[in-house]
Amino acid sequence: MKTVHCLNGPNLNLLGSREPEIYGAQTLAAIESRLAATCAERGVTLRFRQSNHEGDLISWVQDAGLAGEPIILNAGALTHTSIGLHDAIKGAKAKVVEVHLSNVHAREEFRRHSYIAPVAEGVISGFGVLSYTLALDALIALTTVSER
Repeated sequence: MKTVHCLNGPNLNLLGSREPEIYGAQTLAAIESRLAATCAERGVTLRFRQSNHEGDLISWVQDAGLAGEPIILNAGALTHTSIGLHDAIKGAKAKVVEVHLSNVHAREEFRRHSYIAPVAEGVISGFGVLSYTLALDALIALTTVSER
């Protein structure tokens, strides 16, 4: 694996100020910085993006999947609503690890359903900023195994 995409959905641009008691005080820029440093340590190039628009995320998933490049995906609220993202992951055969900063299973009932999980390699939830690093390590391990 040479490149990993980290795609972030709606409202994640508000991290640091939006409900810090749930999502933490880190900004998305700080998460990007931290993940970029970790990627550099592991010899991986990071492509980090955020959009409040579902279509952008769908296009980015398709592009990465068709290129055979894995994805760390925090789809935000689209996790619970987007059949389009589900279909993009499935159709582009994207290798995805779904990520959430908070433990979605300890929150409102509607957050417990994911359209992403059935087509993802796995889900990491509830570890705050560390969730992104855990997802990166999982993708590296999965890619290493599949290259053998």
